[in-house]
Amino acid sequence: MMKPCLCLTIAAWVCIALPLAAQTQGYPARPIRSIMTVAGGADVVARLVAQGLTGALGQPVVVETQSGAGGAIGAEAVARAAPDGYTIMLTSASALVMNRFLSKSARLDPLKDFTPITKAFETVALIVTSPALPVGSVRDLVEYAKRHPGKLSYGTSGIGTTHHLSGESIRLLTGIDWVHVPYKGGPPVITDLIGGEIQVGFSILATAAPFLASGKIRVIAVNGAKRYHVIPNVPVVAEELPGYEAPSTWGGYFGPAAMPQSIVDRLHDEIVRILNSPEVRAKAEDIGFPVATSTPEELSAIIRRDIEYTARIVKAVGIRPE
Repeated sequence: MMKPCLCLTIAAWVCIALPLAAQTQGYPARPIRSIMTVAGGADVVARLVAQGLTGALGQPVVVETQSGAGGAIGAEAVARAAPDGYTIMLTSASALVMNRFLSKSARLDPLKDFTPITKAFETVALIVTSPALPVGSVRDLVEYAKRHPGKLSYGTSGIGTTHHLSGESIRLLTGIDWVHVPYKGGPPVITDLIGGEIQVGFSILATAAPFLASGKIRVIAVNGAKRYHVIPNVPVVAEELPGYEAPSTWGGYFGPAAMPQSIVDRLHDEIVRILNSPEVRAKAEDIGFPVATSTPEELSAIIRRDIEYTARIVKAVGIRPE
């Protein structure tokens, strides 16, 4: 004979599981929110995916941009949402992983508070310079910085971003003395680079492309693991600085923690299919967001590696949460 407490436990589980199973079978039965915590050209990818999901799922998928506070506001909204598949998020490595190292008030754990769905794309990160700076490569840049200690300044989209950590990684690897100038976002970096306020900028192709085409700035390296086919003659940083480890610059889709596996599988399969369609892939790559999908398990493994990398660099640099 079952003990009363065991019967109550089983009854409670059934009360929870049956409605959830019913929701899963009828999913989706209403519009889906797709919260985007990253700014810039990634919104093009988010809207292409939303359009494809709307057609595939038979319900509207509405994109909402919530990129304030480095993406923390949007991420908080997703973490608090019901894990029923009606709230998903497109976010970046910087927004998801970095915030916990920068803010004392950061409460979200990227592994425990979210359900990974799929990696979506890589961001083509660049090191760009003013045409007036007499360097043509990262090697030249390092030699110039060594000859002019403390005189060279580099701009990034903010303290603790992947761009900032890249600049500090180069400093730690080469011993150069250069000055970090943090901005609130990527476009002001380019503005001040053109205006001569800084000499070097860490940016992304989506932001820098128009100014590269006009000759107002110059690219000297891709800040990633491999060259990008749109600019095949531009080397990656590690080609000229052996031992340099490029940061993760991916974007990916997540839901709240504890999403039903059947919903995760459905969303994963549809998002991956849409991203890998020739039309979407071509449009994403044209603006500097090459498609790169994954399984949920692979995305979790990427996040673990990013946490380890970030913790190591943050400790070495001495960045403290505020």
